Amino acid sequence: MDKVLIDTDVILDFFFDREPFVEFATEIFNQCEEGKIKGFTTPVIICNVYYLLRKTANHQLIIEKIKQLLNIIEITKMDKNVVLDALNSDFKDFVDAVQNFSAVQNGNIHIILTRNIKDFKKSGLAVLTPETYVKGKAIE
Repeated sequence: MDKVLIDTDVILDFFFDREPFVEFATEIFNQCEEGKIKGFTTPVIICNVYYLLRKTANHQLIIEKIKQLLNIIEITKMDKNVVLDALNSDFKDFVDAVQNFSAVQNGNIHIILTRNIKDFKKSGLAVLTPETYVKGKAIE
């Protein structure tokens, strides 16, 4: 079973029903719910999602949506080592570096799912769009 880190944009594609990306984001979460893949995200991603959703919905609704999400995916741990690795990395974006090293420290996550592939070009993990991942799985 693949273990994947799901980036902010994928979660927002799902919550905001953003076309044409929602189809593949939905499939990622369906596969998590069905136990075909194990999805992870980070505390920072959850904070970013909350912040962005809060601009369009009330607090209680957002809390319920995030709780539903956390029923099917897990949260990675983040600590001083993750932050130091991110600070010492060649990533141009610090937040993306933190996401990456949180996945690396987990030890079992080998894929980052994001639409911002270029932001993770310094990652040692496989970095795929949800579309590429889903279509690749369909071929297997």
